Amino acid sequence: MSTAVLFIIGLALIFDFLNGFHDSSNIVATVISSRAMAPRRILLITAVAHFVGPFLFGVAVATTIGHEVVVESAVTLPVIEAGLISAILWNVFTWFFGIPSSSSHALIGGIVGAVAIQSGWDALHQEGLIKVVVALLISPVVGLIVGFLVMKLLLFFARGASPHINWFFKRGQWATALWLSLSHGTNDAQKTMGIITMALLADGFITRFAVPGWVIALSAGAIAAGTALGGWRLIKTLGGKFYKIRPVHGFTSQIASASVIMGAALLGGPVSTTQVVSSSILGVGSAERVSKVRWGVVRNIVTAWFLTIPATALVAALIFSIINWIRG
Repeated sequence: MSTAVLFIIGLALIFDFLNGFHDSSNIVATVISSRAMAPRRILLITAVAHFVGPFLFGVAVATTIGHEVVVESAVTLPVIEAGLISAILWNVFTWFFGIPSSSSHALIGGIVGAVAIQSGWDALHQEGLIKVVVALLISPVVGLIVGFLVMKLLLFFARGASPHINWFFKRGQWATALWLSLSHGTNDAQKTMGIITMALLADGFITRFAVPGWVIALSAGAIAAGTALGGWRLIKTLGGKFYKIRPVHGFTSQIASASVIMGAALLGGPVSTTQVVSSSILGVGSAERVSKVRWGVVRNIVTAWFLTIPATALVAALIFSIINWIRG
């Protein structure tokens, strides 16, 4: 294994760690805001679930990211380096300002930008790229609709219930948070697996695209470690800036989010957990009362969603040019 590949593995694990750190807010924000569980306890539980998820539910997303988006001959080590560095910079930038952006968008944008400047747009698999873009664009809408419908059903069946039902919603979040954590670990850790496997294939360390077991373990471990530390700036955004989160909101949004994310993972669709969770929270709040949601905050987040892919693509193209210049 070359030094360049070892460097890329290090970059990929940093991205994976930041992905867990950045996206832990998606899993725990509603649990913490509704006071269903102590912050450190839920972060530890979600970290363990993130590690276990990829071993239980396969590597379909890794195959999509690493094998179906870019023509294999166009995947060079500088391309992967530039894509990862761009995604890492975007994650740090959005975390610092407390913006729940998409790590998935950042990674896809970075790889696409680096490949485009090196080999042109013909080096992208149109079908694979469409599959990724459709998954990323449709999943928030599905999350919104599912959150809205599940909340309406819960309100219907819980009508006339005593305030004691809040105890059920609080305790129920222990199970729903675990399910959401398994879903997130299954979907997001696989993106790093796909990138590392791409690098191994480009370097000739492996002869066909197949994710090695040690890559699964490293990727699962990195995202679990990032999740355990938690991105508190983003937890505050998702847990309180949309509207005041109560136990019923946390319970319902987690059911909706986990269902969409796990379904996408099993189908090989690399969705954005940030988008799905945010949109499901919005759907849940809207089902109770549309005016309940602070839509000004939503506009800022949606703007970040649409800027992520073009911004990271441009940054990756610049970084790729710098890497080529430095190496002659």
